[in-house]
Amino acid sequence: MSDPRRALKNASFTYGDYLSWSDDERWELIDGEAFDMSAAPALDHQELLGELITQVRTFLRGKPCRVFPDPDVIFPQGNEADAAVRTVVRPDLVVVCDPAKMDGKRIRGAPDLVIEILSPATASHDCLRKRRLYEKVGVREFWLVHPADRIVTVFRTTGKKGFSPPEYYDADSKVPVSVLPGLEVDLSLLFPPITREVRESPRHYGKAPAPAQEEEELPDPRASRRVPRPRR
Repeated sequence: MSDPRRALKNASFTYGDYLSWSDDERWELIDGEAFDMSAAPALDHQELLGELITQVRTFLRGKPCRVFPDPDVIFPQGNEADAAVRTVVRPDLVVVCDPAKMDGKRIRGAPDLVIEILSPATASHDCLRKRRLYEKVGVREFWLVHPADRIVTVFRTTGKKGFSPPEYYDADSKVPVSVLPGLEVDLSLLFPPITREVRESPRHYGKAPAPAQEEEELPDPRASRRVPRPRR
C-alpha cells in the first residue's frame, strides 16, 4: 500500500509497507496501526537534540555502545522477517550496546536508552503509546524531554518487569544515565538560563511634567561697583 491515508481505518500495516511510503513523510507503526509524525520539528527541538547527541557521543568515544538520532527501530514479535514486523518507531535518540541489533539500516529490538523530545503535535503519542511500548519491549531507560517546562522525566527498569516510578530533573540538574555508568547529562546546557527582561521604572501617567523654569540672569557684581570717573 503506497499511501496509508487511503487505507481503511482498520487496515494493518507492516514494515514492508512502511518502506514503500514517501520519504517526504514520517510515519510510525504500533501493532500495525499507522501514525502520522510528519510535523516539522521546531528549532528548539533540533537544538536540544544536537546538544544531547554531543554529550552522549563525546562520552561514548572508544566505547562499544553507539548513539543514533532518528533511526528506524523495529520490534518483532518473534523470528519474523523485517518486512513482516508490525511495529516500527523513530525515536529522537537511541543508544544501542548490542551489535547484533544493528545491521546498518535499522535497529531490530529494544535499544538500551531511548530519548523523546516532546512537541505539541506528538506529546500524547510519546507519553502514552510509546512509553507503554518501550516498557513492554524491554527498553532499559526512557527519557521524555519537555522543552516548554524545561524538565526531563526519566523512566528506568527495575529488577521487576516494567519501569519504576518516574524521576524528574530540572534545568539545573545533571542526570545520571544508568545504562552508561559514568555519564551525567548536564541539563544546564540543554536549557540555558532565561534572559531576564529589564523593565523601566513606572511613570506617573496623567500628570504633565512641570515646566522648566528659566534661570534669572543676575547682573555682574563687578559692574555694579563701577563708578564713572569725573572729568578733569
